[in-house]
Amino acid sequence: MTVPAPSIPALRAFLTLLVLFLASHAGFAQQATSETEYSPTVGQPGKDVVWVPTSDAVVERMLKMANVGATDYVIDLGSGDGRTVIAAAQKFGARALGIEYNPDMVALSRRNAAEAGVTHKVEFIEGDIFEADFTQATVLTMYLLPSLNLKLRPLILALRPGTRVVSHAFDMADWDADQKITVEDSDAYLWIVPADVHGNWRVSRTGPVARESWALRLVQDFQVLYGQVHVADARFRLTEGLIRGEEVTFEFIDASGTRREFSGHADGGRMDGTLRSQDGTSENWSAVRDRADGSLLEIDLSY
Repeated sequence: MTVPAPSIPALRAFLTLLVLFLASHAGFAQQATSETEYSPTVGQPGKDVVWVPTSDAVVERMLKMANVGATDYVIDLGSGDGRTVIAAAQKFGARALGIEYNPDMVALSRRNAAEAGVTHKVEFIEGDIFEADFTQATVLTMYLLPSLNLKLRPLILALRPGTRVVSHAFDMADWDADQKITVEDSDAYLWIVPADVHGNWRVSRTGPVARESWALRLVQDFQVLYGQVHVADARFRLTEGLIRGEEVTFEFIDASGTRREFSGHADGGRMDGTLRSQDGTSENWSAVRDRADGSLLEIDLSY
């Protein structure tokens, strides 16, 4: 029996149906593949640490602790599945970057960000946290090990003064945290990167009458300040010294027993602020950094 050849229109219709059939099955295959995409396992090894996710509740409290807002740029070191970066954008309106060594985790984070609708605010890159540039961060977050925190510490202290740093679970040894909280039996630590004010300063005061200049020596231990102020021929030990970002405070009690309280702002080699006395008077003060060789004041700070 002879079978007639299909007509051109029939052949075109058949080919169209075949294309639609294959496309449909390709979609199903893609869906099946996506369902078996990479899924991390708690405790799986990484480059420097094993992966243990931070709970959403702890993430949110850490970001609140750092006072994250829409003007911030949050960088998460070892960003894992991206939850901290995504929360910073989704709940706090910040721009955020995740740095992660595992390329599968990076791909997973990007999918999670797409599902959360925050791809316009976040970015994930594959990289080593010890080689990556995170100097533009206004907020730095991490969940690493104590040894890694210490290895990162010099880089963190070199960030812009006022940068907020939050760590889940682990501290930074003798750099005491500015704040510590506990959420769901997990500790979180906050540090404010301090400005460098260590050294000798010349203090000028402005008031209704001429004022003598004072010499000031500050010794800095992270955010804690020690030192002495040299007034005429007398020297007085500083107390309550603190540098929080660029905001500096310290005080001393003069020869008359009057408490003098300084508060101000440090910007490189200059400080400006207000001096309040126990008797209720106040005046403005400013200071410029003097010689860095320590020759201005040779004082005993062994207390």
